[in-house]
Amino acid sequence: MEHKVSSQLLKGFLQGILLILLAEEADYGYGIGQRLNAVGLQQVPKGTIYPLLTSMEKRGLIASESRPSPDGPSRKYYATTKEGLLAKQEFLDQWGYLVSAMSNLTKEVKA
Repeated sequence: MEHKVSSQLLKGFLQGILLILLAEEADYGYGIGQRLNAVGLQQVPKGTIYPLLTSMEKRGLIASESRPSPDGPSRKYYATTKEGLLAKQEFLDQWGYLVSAMSNLTKEVKA
């Protein structure tokens, strides 16, 4: 079952999500979109992924390289850099804090 998530909320988390995915395995734009779909994030517009990848690369969080494709022209693969791995860990730390705070808040609301 697909859940709808506010696009503004999702945009706040998307960089962290991409860092997690790319730390696991380098990938190209379409492949990243497929991986997002596989974890239940079908609502991420594909037109959002490429500009974010470009921005992340300019900031040194990811690096790209061209690799041959068996299906046509070369593809631009992205992988996290050292700075990107640090940013990923910071995201995970902040995520843990938010999950804990929301858990505490929802316990209070239910009581």
